[in-house]
Amino acid sequence: MYILLCCAAGMSTSMVVRKMQEEAKKQGKDYKIKAIDSELVKLEIKNADVVLIGPQVKYLFPAVEFLAKSYDIPVAIIEQRDYGMCDGLKVLKQAEQLVLA
Repeated sequence: MYILLCCAAGMSTSMVVRKMQEEAKKQGKDYKIKAIDSELVKLEIKNADVVLIGPQVKYLFPAVEFLAKSYDIPVAIIEQRDYGMCDGLKVLKQAEQLVLA
């Protein structure tokens, strides 16, 4: 699974990605998890299985959702608490639930 996180290219999103990768590895899952600047999302979205948007750029949700619809890719905003706590397990579960829905 390819999980794309849309952000403002901040350090906190990189930490969330690292925690998600650690959780996926613990569970024996071979996921590609990448953070990308919001300006570049349109170039990468077609390759993703799911897109999660950082709460600091939640205003981008309508535009990202519009792009993702043409590829049938689910999109959601990461829960503020999970993002702030860098809870890799919860954010990973959020992505998995979107793909399985």
